[in-house]
Amino acid sequence: MDLEIEIVPSVICVILYFFLALLSVITICGNLLVIISIAYFKQLHTPTHSLILSLAVADLLVGIVVFPLSMAFSLSSCLFYEGLLCKVRASFDITLSTCSIMNLCCISVDRYFAVCQPLMYRTKINQRVVVVMIVVSWGISVLVGIGVIIAGLNNDKCEGLCFIDILISNTIGPTVSFYFPVIIMLCIYLKIFLVAQRQARSIQMAAKCAAAVSKMERKSTKTLATVLGVFLCCWTPSFLCITFLPFTSSPIPVPVIETLNWLTLSNSMLNPFIYAFFYQWFRSAFKIIVSGQIFQGNFANSKLS
Repeated sequence: MDLEIEIVPSVICVILYFFLALLSVITICGNLLVIISIAYFKQLHTPTHSLILSLAVADLLVGIVVFPLSMAFSLSSCLFYEGLLCKVRASFDITLSTCSIMNLCCISVDRYFAVCQPLMYRTKINQRVVVVMIVVSWGISVLVGIGVIIAGLNNDKCEGLCFIDILISNTIGPTVSFYFPVIIMLCIYLKIFLVAQRQARSIQMAAKCAAAVSKMERKSTKTLATVLGVFLCCWTPSFLCITFLPFTSSPIPVPVIETLNWLTLSNSMLNPFIYAFFYQWFRSAFKIIVSGQIFQGNFANSKLS
């Protein structure tokens, strides 16, 4: 009887390890395809795609670093904020999630100028501005991640949980790295939506070429808004849990917290599929890379469909 009890959990653990390892591989391969596509094909050397590249790098690091750590800790019942390695995992989680949302925020600004102020787009959003956006996004994210580790180490010096550390970890941190940027992005995309609606009503009055460009920009905005929507679906439950955790009378079960954590990590796997579904040129780039044609000739200047 005891042997059966021991075997069943072992089988479940093996299945979970295989499933989570598969998610990690898919996340790494998908985001590598996005990174190689943008880096190799000159058609994709645009400010918008540079920001998508930065987002893909963050998602790639999730697959390489956070997935293995989470696999080890989730299946060994590691409690949050107990032990240095758990703090390191939390730091990587928060750093990369903050980086993702900062990149999404930059992408929303890029889309705002592309759709709402198209005549000013090339002067306002150029490669130099995009580089500054990316550096600032990663810099802020790293500082937030370091702050989480410091706050976690300070907890060890308290007899209980320090009020200031609870405030930083559960209130100020989520507000700065999630809620505030999300509100900004939602406002920007609402403005873009209203402008796009006005453009759609007056599209017959514009030249055919301008109409095609406007349609392309709106499609790109719709795609990136979908990326934002998927991000919110994956991340909002976890951040709500973190925010209200100190106010609950009974602790939230660890399996629930770990499930929400894996829901957030799955976002890094989904983004490449969104690009492939909406963008014909990404599908064409992925096909050239996966088929090995990229090694058979110079396709950097190829016109992607």
